[in-house]
Amino acid sequence: MEILEGAIAGWLGLIGLIGLAGLAGLKYPVDREREGAGIRLLGLLGLLGIAGFWIPGAGAAGALGALGLWNHQKITLRRWAYFGWAGLVGIPFIIGSLL
Repeated sequence: MEILEGAIAGWLGLIGLIGLAGLAGLKYPVDREREGAGIRLLGLLGLLGIAGFWIPGAGAAGALGALGLWNHQKITLRRWAYFGWAGLVGIPFIIGSLL
């Protein structure tokens, strides 16, 4: 059973690669007047994905980095932000390792 859990956790860590989409906000920043700044700040939680190097499955939390594109003025970048919520999958792995 542990082998199966390890394999699943490894694949879940790949979800964190979605968070790299949040780096597009560096080249095309979101206008400061647009709503959703609080959710865009949640994009910083994408750094939790770094824990995936030590905690299997925690890399999925890196997808939260895509939330930095929330309510972006470019529709193509805005769509990537919805995938950022997939990062919540990695949070239980982080909490489980802390307990």
